[in-house]
Amino acid sequence: MLNISLVAEKVFSIGPFPVTNALLLSFVVLVVAAVIAVTLKTKLAMVPGMLQNIAEVALEGALGLMDSVLGSRRQSEKYLPLVFTIFIFILISNWFGLVPGVGSVTIGHGADAVPLLRSPASDINFTLALALIAVTMVNVFAVSIVGLRERASVFFNFGSPIKLFVGLLELISEFARIISFTFRLFGNVFAGEVLLAIMALLVPYLVPLPFMFLEVFVGFIQAFIFGMLTLIFVALAITPHEGEAAGH
Repeated sequence: MLNISLVAEKVFSIGPFPVTNALLLSFVVLVVAAVIAVTLKTKLAMVPGMLQNIAEVALEGALGLMDSVLGSRRQSEKYLPLVFTIFIFILISNWFGLVPGVGSVTIGHGADAVPLLRSPASDINFTLALALIAVTMVNVFAVSIVGLRERASVFFNFGSPIKLFVGLLELISEFARIISFTFRLFGNVFAGEVLLAIMALLVPYLVPLPFMFLEVFVGFIQAFIFGMLTLIFVALAITPHEGEAAGH
C-alpha cells in the first residue's frame, strides 16, 4: 500500500511539543554534521588526511565561488558561515532522505503506521524555517553595514509617492523571497520522494536505481541553488552601500 502524506507525521511528543518524523531526521542530520565538524577540528594536521583534504577543497571552492559574487575574499570569509552552513545542512538532509529505510521503516500498526524518518525538506515547516533564517540574516548583515535607519528606508521611504511605492515593492519582494525559498525546495524534494515511492511500488528492484541517482543530483542542485540565492541576496543588500563607503 502506498501512503503519501503532504504533512510530516508525529512520531512522539515531548510534553506538549510534537516531534515529527521530518524533525527527527533533521536532528539526526544536525548530530552527524556536528560530529563531522568536531572530528575535522580535532584532527587538523599539516599533512591532511582524506577527510581534511575533502573539507579544504570544498571550502576553497566555496570561497572562490563567493569571491566571484562578492568581489572580495574578506567579504567571502565573513559570509561563508551562513551560506556554506545552509548549503551543507540542506545537502546532508536531502541525501539522508534517500538512505534505505528512511520512509519505509514504520512505527505503529495498520492504518496508524507512520514512517519513523522522513526527508526534512519534504516538510514545509523545515523549508519555511530555513527561508526565514536566510532572509532574516540577509537583513541583519545589511543593517550591520549601513545601519538600521538606512536599511529601513529601503522599504519605508516617504520622500515622494514614487519612492514610497518602490519601497512597498521592495517589502513585498522580501516576502516573495521567503515564499520562493520555501516552496522551491519543498516542491522539488517532496516530488522526488513521491517519484521514488511510486517507482519502488511499481518496479521494486533495479528500475528505481536511475531515479535514485537522479535524486542524489537533484538534492545537490537544490542545496546549491538555496545557498547561491542566499549569497546573491546578501550581495544585493550590502554591495552598493559598501561601494559608496569605499568611494567616500
